[in-house]
Amino acid sequence: MVFDSPLGPLTAVENDAGLAAVYMAVHKRRPALETFGERVSGSPVLDAAAEQLGEYFAGQRREFSVPLAPAGSEFQHRVWAALREIPFGELRTYGELAAMLGDPSMAQAVGSANGRNPISIIVPCHRVVGADGSLVGYAGGLDSKQFLLELENPAWTHTEALF
Repeated sequence: MVFDSPLGPLTAVENDAGLAAVYMAVHKRRPALETFGERVSGSPVLDAAAEQLGEYFAGQRREFSVPLAPAGSEFQHRVWAALREIPFGELRTYGELAAMLGDPSMAQAVGSANGRNPISIIVPCHRVVGADGSLVGYAGGLDSKQFLLELENPAWTHTEALF
């Protein structure tokens, strides 16, 4: 299902267990669109994802309740679960996320798993920044990352994230 958002069209994909992906039009690791199958609405999972994302962009939602079912390794799933623990409007570094997972030395592996998150926005990989507070590594582009961070915390600016 493709639907409009302030970031441009979003493509939501489901599998038998739930929401498998939310891709932005410029998503770096988005599969070819023809691999997604039919583009129909009427799916409870996809309709819920579109509705909840609409509420998020309207400032009416801070958490998502759509069932998630992304494909990934056990480690990637651990990272993606940790991402969902980052509160709305807050930031964490890759090192902090690695420490949350029990091994601060795994910041690069965490960054790699973060970059492979297929469920943009709902699994909030945009809330992760570099060790110095810089905006780095967002599959939807750094402009989208900055937009999402400012949406969640209007007082946020890039320079404030450094301190």
